[in-house]
Amino acid sequence: MSKEFVQLFFSNVDAGKTEMLIALLSNIGYSGFEETDNGLKSYISHENFNEDDLNEITNAVDTAYERSFIKEQNWNATWESSFDPIIIGDFAAIRAAFHQPVQNMKHEIIITPKMSFGTGHHATTYMMIEQMSGMDIKSKSVVDFGTGTAVLAILAEKMGALSVDAIDNDDWSIENARENIGANNCHKINISKADALLTGKTYDIILANINLNVIVDNLPGIIKAAQKGTEILLSGFLKQDEADLIKLLSVFNLSHINTLQKEEWICLKLKMD
Repeated sequence: MSKEFVQLFFSNVDAGKTEMLIALLSNIGYSGFEETDNGLKSYISHENFNEDDLNEITNAVDTAYERSFIKEQNWNATWESSFDPIIIGDFAAIRAAFHQPVQNMKHEIIITPKMSFGTGHHATTYMMIEQMSGMDIKSKSVVDFGTGTAVLAILAEKMGALSVDAIDNDDWSIENARENIGANNCHKINISKADALLTGKTYDIILANINLNVIVDNLPGIIKAAQKGTEILLSGFLKQDEADLIKLLSVFNLSHINTLQKEEWICLKLKMD
C-alpha cells in the first residue's frame, strides 16, 4: 500500500522569513523543501501531520498555506522532473541515475531522493559536504546521524572511511538509504533504525545534519559517542541559533573549529579535546 504524504504550499512568504519557516517546519518533521517562483513547498507523511503545530508556525511567520495529498510515486515523479545534478567544486557531484556522469570530479554520488532529506540541494547538506572536503576520513570510523538519503554516509565511504553507521528513525528514509547505498556499490555502511546514537559505540567522525531540536535533545549521546580527537559536524539550524547552541556546547570538552554559513543556515565543525 502506498504511503500518503501531505504537501503544503506557502504563497506570499516574506523574503526574510523563508529560512525561518523552513527551520520551524524541519523541527516538526517536514522535509523535501522546494522553493519556487511563487512560494515554498514542503512535505510530511500523513500520519505525522498535526494541524495545531502547523498553525502555530504559520501564525508566527504570518503566512497561509494550501494543503493537498499525494502518493509516494507522485512525489518521486516530481523529484525526477526537477532534480538537477549538484556540483560542489571539483570535490563532489550528486546526480540521479538518469543523469549523464559528471566529468573531472573526485567523488560522484548517485541519489534517488524520494521522500528523504539530503540531496545537496539544501544549504545544510551542501555545507556538510564542503566541510567533509577538508577532512581526512581515510580509515576512520564514521556515524551519520539522521542519514536521510545516506548521501553523507556514501560520501564518507568513498573518502575511505573504515566503517560507517547510518542512523535514521524513519522507515521511508531507511528504505531509500538502502537503495542509494546499493546504487553506489557501498559495502561498509551499516544502517540502523533508531532515535538516538547507538549505545556503547564511539567514532572518529560524527555527522549530524538534522534540525536544532533533535541535535539539542541528542547532545549527551553525541558527546558519549565522541572520543579524544573526534571531529563533529552539526547542521540543520539557522545563524540566529548559533550563539545559543555554542553556549550549550561550551559545557563539554569541545573546541569550536569553524562555522560555515550559506543563506541563513550554518554548519559547525567541532573537535573533542
